[in-house]
Amino acid sequence: MPKAGIVIVTHESGSEIGACLDAAASATGLEIVVVDNASGDQTCREVTARGVRLIANRENRGFAAAVNQGIRSLETPLVLLLNPDARLETGLGALCQCFRDEHVAGACGKLVDAAERPQVGFAVRSLPSPAALICEALLVNRWWPRNPINWHYRCLGFQFSEAAEVEQPAGAFLMLRRSVWEELGGFDEQFYPLWFEDVDYCWRARERGYRMYYTPLAVAKHTGGHSLAKISLENRQLYWYRSLLRFAAKHYRSGTYRMICLAVFLGSIFRMFLRMATFRSLTPIAVYGKVMALAGRQFVRPAG
Repeated sequence: MPKAGIVIVTHESGSEIGACLDAAASATGLEIVVVDNASGDQTCREVTARGVRLIANRENRGFAAAVNQGIRSLETPLVLLLNPDARLETGLGALCQCFRDEHVAGACGKLVDAAERPQVGFAVRSLPSPAALICEALLVNRWWPRNPINWHYRCLGFQFSEAAEVEQPAGAFLMLRRSVWEELGGFDEQFYPLWFEDVDYCWRARERGYRMYYTPLAVAKHTGGHSLAKISLENRQLYWYRSLLRFAAKHYRSGTYRMICLAVFLGSIFRMFLRMATFRSLTPIAVYGKVMALAGRQFVRPAG
């Protein structure tokens, strides 16, 4: 039995998935499973043309549910989650070596951009503190990106040339131990359709005493955000904040959670007026009005 398999979740990924599959097959020779969330473009044709196993969902089940589908369809003890806009530049031997320690639940490699620069602030992060999420919601991290809270949260001083234990590797290039995935009950499918499911998984693994590692010897080139451009601004904001608030409700105390709800409410007001002034449009009222309504409801009656 192969030691590892690869799961790739797609949604409207036709322009990216071909190159991703070609690179993964060339670099690893491992079994690959693509789980497609109801793409309307050529994604499924690109997959089947390469003879790769495809699970084609008739509806968008969300990223977490698709990951769980993909992992269940494999029998390997290790599974690599790979974004369709990521292209492997190395094999996976270095990632597999990280699992010699039975307490390791996951391992990630180095994500680089088109210029081969590490994706600082994305590839590796600390698990978010309440202060980090509040600063994010209130635009502090945008106006003062190198503030101490954001510096710690986004690991802005991380040395990508050195192997290290990390808290929150990006789900775009993340190898998981199947037995831990089973112990944790997989990814939480309530994070729908996307965002914070990988953060929640890392949090729960750490609570059980497991560790995550980073190795610079496994490399993937990552463009990022290919599917986001196809989601309306209104839905993009609503999905992100809904998942953020679900994460906070699961992992923080009630009083702290309500502070985050308040920060999301106030931050949405700032963002709304900023976008109205920038684009001279009233559209942001509808966009951020839904986010403010969500935060207000959750402030009154938190839902975990």
